[in-house]
Order: sequence, then C-alpha cells, then structure tokens
Amino acid sequence: MDIVLVAGLWLDGSAWDEVVPAIAELGHRPVPLTLPGQGDGAGSATLDDQVAAVLAAVDAAPGKAMVVGHSAACTLAWMAADRRPERVAGVALIGGVPAVDGDSYASFFEISDGVMPFPGWGPFEGPDSADLDEETKRRFASAAVPVPEGVARGVVRLTDDRRFDVPVVLVCPEFTPAQARKWIEGGDVPELAGAKRLDYVDIDSGHWPMFSRPVELARLLAEAAARE
Repeated sequence: MDIVLVAGLWLDGSAWDEVVPAIAELGHRPVPLTLPGQGDGAGSATLDDQVAAVLAAVDAAPGKAMVVGHSAACTLAWMAADRRPERVAGVALIGGVPAVDGDSYASFFEISDGVMPFPGWGPFEGPDSADLDEETKRRFASAAVPVPEGVARGVVRLTDDRRFDVPVVLVCPEFTPAQARKWIEGGDVPELAGAKRLDYVDIDSGHWPMFSRPVELARLLAEAAARE
C-alpha cells in the first residue's frame, strides 16, 4: 500500500528520510511529500495548494492509500479523507489532531513579510523536544522553511461526512493515549469524536519521532497500513 507522508510546519519531504527505507523494508511504498511553499520554492502557496498536492499523491496510488499527517499536517491528512473518502484507506495522525471546519489551518506564530518563520526552540522546550540532541535541533532550525501566510492562515473546509468512515490511528508521542482519549471524550477534538474507528498507539518520543524514533515510527505506520 502507498503510505503518503506529510510532515508538519517548516518541514519538507526530507523529514522522512530515515522513515522511508524502514517502511519500504516492511513491504509498503512510502511517498514523502514536499508541500507547495514548504521546500519547492513557491513562496505564495496557499492551503488549497497543499491540499491539492496531498490529493494528487492519493490519486496516483495504484489502490487505496494511507495518509499520514504530522503535527499541523494532521489537518491536511484529514482534509484528504474528506475529499477522497473512497480512496483513503486510513489516516494516521502523529502528534496532532484535525482542525474543524472554518478554523484557520495553523496561524500559531507571528507572520512576518508574508511568512511564518520557525520561532526557535523556546516554544518547544520540555516534552516536545527533550529527545532531540543539539545537532538535530541545529539541523532542523537551519533547514526550516518559513510557512507561507496563505497556508498558515488558510481556512479549513470539511464537507463530506464520509470522512468519519475512514479508519484513524492517533500516534501519541509527547502526550499519552490516555490524555488523547480525555481530550476527545471531553469534546475538545470534535472531528475525532465523530470517527467511527479510532485506534491509539503510543510512541516514547517527543513531537518529532521521525527524527528520534524513525524505525519504530515506520513499524507503527506499516502495522496500521496492514490492518487496512
């Protein structure tokens, strides 16, 4: 099965470099994406452009595909399920949850000169980044791609209730499955509360397991794909 890999803010497709060979060894075809505006040089990209890139990868798969979203890109993966419920075999969400219809995609940090640059490691001190060594942090910061304003402030649109039929796996890195269940059952994550099949898996990592636990992450994603 094709496993479409969509990294979060400031990252391009190379974020999955250590995950890709491990997924391939487990019998699936990894498809890491470099999103418009996040590594392809398109500074004026919009959220719609990024959704279109994910859909193009889904449509190119020989059969159904699993879409993996990391962090903010969990919303992109969910939007793919909304647009292609008949083509998406499952959605895996790593370290994040989908935004609801009408919300902005990811306007979390200051926008400057039309982009949202990486804000440095200050906002991510603690469990998010505790498992990253200083060299990994340095490489991340030096390669971080400012996110276009048209992406960060893009409005999320969800229109097809068939998305709730698509199986979801929530990979819990810096938070636990118990915490995630509490948020969802408490009404804080309405999109996942509506999912008809939602599985939780734990991974002992910070917010970026593709860097700190790539082989384990690949195994979890391959197992999720195999179930579908």
